[in-house]
Amino acid sequence: MGLRNVLIRPILTEKSSGDDIMGNRTYVFEVGLTANKPQIKTAVEQYFDVEVDKVRTLIVRGKIKRFGRMFGKRSNWKKAYVQLSEGHEIELLGEE
Repeated sequence: MGLRNVLIRPILTEKSSGDDIMGNRTYVFEVGLTANKPQIKTAVEQYFDVEVDKVRTLIVRGKIKRFGRMFGKRSNWKKAYVQLSEGHEIELLGEE
């Protein structure tokens, strides 16, 4: 898998950027459904030039939604919690 197929986008929400998550040097990314933990670790290390300590993944199940009279389902997607080693940091929004 290419680097672009592994890391799709960072997840920047209040919960993912809170002190309980970011205090532990943990960042949240949307990743490809077929990406595994070693691929995610390698992609983050290459793209951001940091050292990754641990990767945790989960699949977010798509919701059933109504579109007019028809019902449909949103696609499933994969989320990865990436914890960096001590002394490493990712600057996502120009944070200081």
